[in-house]
Amino acid sequence: MRISFFKFLLVLMIASAFFDCARRGTPTGGPKDTIPPVLIKAIPAMETVNFKEKQIKIYFDEYIKLKDVSQKLVISPPQKTNPILTPVGTASKFITIKIQDTLDANTTYSFNFGNSIVDNNEENKLGNFKYVFSTGTYIDSLNLAGEVTDPMMKKTIKGIDVMLYEYNASYTDSVIYKQKPRYIGNTLDSTLFELTNLRAGKYLLIALKDANNNKIYNPEIDKIGFIKDTITIPTDQKYNFTIFKEIPKLKVFRPKEVSKGRIQFGFEGNANDLDIELLTQKPADFKSQIVFEKGKDTLNYWYTPFEADSLTFSVKKNDYTEKFTLRPRSTKIDSLKMTQNATGTLHLIDTFSITTNTPMVSFDRSKIKITDKDSTLVDFKETLSKSKTKLTLNFDKKYNTDYNFELKSKAITDIFGLSNDSIVYKLKTKTPEDYGIINIDLSSTKNTALIVELLNEKDVLIRLIKIDKPQKVSFNLLSPGNYGVRVTIDENKNGVWDTGSFLDKRQPEVVKYFDKKIELRANWDVNESFILD
Repeated sequence: MRISFFKFLLVLMIASAFFDCARRGTPTGGPKDTIPPVLIKAIPAMETVNFKEKQIKIYFDEYIKLKDVSQKLVISPPQKTNPILTPVGTASKFITIKIQDTLDANTTYSFNFGNSIVDNNEENKLGNFKYVFSTGTYIDSLNLAGEVTDPMMKKTIKGIDVMLYEYNASYTDSVIYKQKPRYIGNTLDSTLFELTNLRAGKYLLIALKDANNNKIYNPEIDKIGFIKDTITIPTDQKYNFTIFKEIPKLKVFRPKEVSKGRIQFGFEGNANDLDIELLTQKPADFKSQIVFEKGKDTLNYWYTPFEADSLTFSVKKNDYTEKFTLRPRSTKIDSLKMTQNATGTLHLIDTFSITTNTPMVSFDRSKIKITDKDSTLVDFKETLSKSKTKLTLNFDKKYNTDYNFELKSKAITDIFGLSNDSIVYKLKTKTPEDYGIINIDLSSTKNTALIVELLNEKDVLIRLIKIDKPQKVSFNLLSPGNYGVRVTIDENKNGVWDTGSFLDKRQPEVVKYFDKKIELRANWDVNESFILD
């Protein structure tokens, strides 16, 4: 009995040991860490005056890492040579800032880390952390706030720089093209901005969507916004303004050969009505066509190929002129491809069209036939686009009817003499009850012309109506779905949205979005009111 008792006691002790080991090694499954890092101290201390150091250390209560700090850190005033920050790619309980630049005298500096400081495990953000010091005897404490938006983008545009330039005796408008600003802030993840630790004075206020992050305005790649008049700090006013892309001066870049008979010209600025002439001696049957690529600053110069060692082009528009020479090397031409604008359903509001990837030089109407469900020939009117890449066939459509579109062989011939094979497209129309109507009652205290755009749920343009004053507009025969509305205040009545100009101190035309999505179902009429003021 005694031996059995000792055995029992021994087994109990071993089991207890195993239980303790298992308990120590098992995760507790406790609450997730949601607390961001906490600042312990900084050397030199936060808001130090008479600052003369070349290195700053900032300590936290846990291991942290810097996330996207190169994009999120905003130093104001900006420095010519960026400081060296650590840690990079590793975790640490402190941040080291090694200053590489000469600091200005009697100046308050702000290192705004945004949300780039996160803890090592859960990446909880230390929101908008800022380290401030002054090389003078006090910390500047004034601030400026407002909002920056993009009139052509409904969603929030993140990371817009907001800048202040001192308006003094040496100020000129060209400063934004050459120098970094005196103060800089950023909208971070919203449209709102706040610049802090500012000095009293007069300033130029601008905003930049800075493509290359150099804090200097480049009209070719950056978007800009500005307040027309100088601002005076201190102020309680909130400054709300928009950014826009200026139209740069026309510039055409050296062309390149894409394929035989196709030369591509890149450009910036407004290339409408650009004249491109091939100066090289050409055969009598030579043909050419200019086609702009949709959504790109590129145009294609199509031509009937011929033997030549080099091709010389003259490019002209108003006072702008250039000459380019290139040596053709390609031996393969683009094959003719055709696409139709509708598959399955031809909506009652639409016209049927065929688009080609190469310009058409001719089409044979006798080889194009439209028939309805009773095999009855349907009369149509054909239209070839200015670019000669789109052939539209317009006819009176009937409700709920099947149509066959037949293109016999060689109905279409392109610039290279290539023709289509026989093809048949089968489409069907719907009834008016399959569609809906959206009515928008537009009102404003200003009797200005308007451009009213209907957008789909992806904010892609579906329909457009131009009116000479605020009134009720109707979009008929719409497919069921969700829609948005965008309205441009067309002050100069030219029928297009006009961008702004910094040097001319001209703001872009105002664009407003309806504040909700419009749900439309089949056989519905939806009525909405849009107050533009």
